[in-house]
Order: sequence, then structure tokens, then C-alpha cells
Amino acid sequence: AVSGDTDFPEFTVVGLLDDQQFVHFGSNTKTLVNDAEWMNKTGKYYNDLYNEPLINQYEGFKNLITFAKKQFNQTQSKGVHTIQNLYGCEWNDETELQDYFHHYGYDGEDFISLDMKTVRWITSVQQADTIKQKWDDNSKDLHYLKWYFTKECIDTLKKYVDFASSVLKKIVPPSVSLLQKTPSSPVTCHATGFYPSGVMVSRQKDGQEQHEDVLHGEILLNGDGTFQKSAHLTIDSEKWENNNYTCVVERKENIIAIRLNQSV
Repeated sequence: AVSGDTDFPEFTVVGLLDDQQFVHFGSNTKTLVNDAEWMNKTGKYYNDLYNEPLINQYEGFKNLITFAKKQFNQTQSKGVHTIQNLYGCEWNDETELQDYFHHYGYDGEDFISLDMKTVRWITSVQQADTIKQKWDDNSKDLHYLKWYFTKECIDTLKKYVDFASSVLKKIVPPSVSLLQKTPSSPVTCHATGFYPSGVMVSRQKDGQEQHEDVLHGEILLNGDGTFQKSAHLTIDSEKWENNNYTCVVERKENIIAIRLNQSV
């Protein structure tokens, strides 16, 4: 949710399955929209099921951002302020292990989160103490949240995985390249265009994996639904001459190794 002078909708929701956006909702349209072709298999059932609750959440988030601004003495502020909520569940179809998360942030900083073991709220800042007490005292909502994450969320996730199975099971290998601006600058080992997101980018020195002087970038989403990742490798000129270095991109299916040299 957003308040203040901004072109963004007051309230926006995005649904992700394995890092892929499949639905979105905005307060400007108040309609849940499918972003993935496989969602058409669900018919109107899931859209109708979640559309009304999202409209209700919109009102709740407006109240929450008003509360947060008051707690931070920002009621007179005309600037832009945001409340963000990240929640969901994870399911391992091989081990059947499950995990759940429900976090709130205010203006980009942690605000309050739900401890899934105790089903109690944990504050990250003093300004969230009042809302923690209010939410902890609401046993009805706490029971609902426990049921939602351990039952409803997992059941829905399994159904979505079934609907999207053809997409989730696809495997696209990475394209790997080496980049270097100047002979003295770090070498970037760049892997892109791969799916799913699980790859490891590392450096080997004379066949042995090395961790020092390696800066790993985050996995980023490309516009076509594939992923990219970079590792920046710092090697001084003396070591270039006396050792062999290799950039290694590894995933379950294969290993791509490119030997580094000073003429990258």
C-alpha cells in the first residue's frame, strides 16, 4: 500500500509461483488478473475466490499505513510512504517439508512479522508495539492465520503446481560469458537465460574451488521468465601468470566451465 503524491496505485498485489508472476491485483481496477497462461486452467473459481478478500485487504492496508504514519509522527507528512507485506508458503514435493512466512515492512524497513511456531507477532521497531498487542489479542485471527498457512496455502500451492506442471518442469540451460572492462578490473562471470533459478556460479583455481575474492550477485529475473546471475572475480596479475582460473556454472543437469585468461 502507498500513500502520498505518487502515480502508483494505492494498493497492489502480485502473486508468484517459483519466482514467476502469475496474477496481479490493483486498487485502480479492483480485479484479479491472470498473468500466466496456465491460470486459465483454473477457470474463474480462484479469481472469484480471492477477488473480494483482496478488496477488503485494500481497506485494511489503508488503515494500517495511517496507523504507521501516526506511530512515526508522520501524519502531517506529504511525502510517499509504503506498507509492504510478504507472505506465502513453501512445499518440497520430494521431502514433503513445509515452511511459511508473513512479514510486514514500512518504508522499506522491517516492521512486524508472524512467528509461525508460536503464532505470535514479533516487532522489529518500537512503533509496532501497539499493533502487536492488538493482533496478539485477536485469537480468532491467529487461529485463522495458522489454518490458512498450514492448510489453505499449502493445498492451493499444490493445485497451482499441478496446473503449472508443464511450465515448472521445463529446463533451460544458461548462456555463460566473461566480461572485463579493463585488464585490472574484476572479471564478471555472467550466466543468463536459465530456468529454473537454481544455479551455482563459482571460481576454480587449478581445479580447486575458491571462495576468496569472489563477489556473488543476486539471482535476477529476466523479462522472458528466465534468470540471470553474475559473480565478480578479482585476480591480481601475478596470480594470473602462475595459476589456471576457471569460471564454473553448475546445476543439477550439467556443468559449464570457461577458462579465464588475461585477455578477457
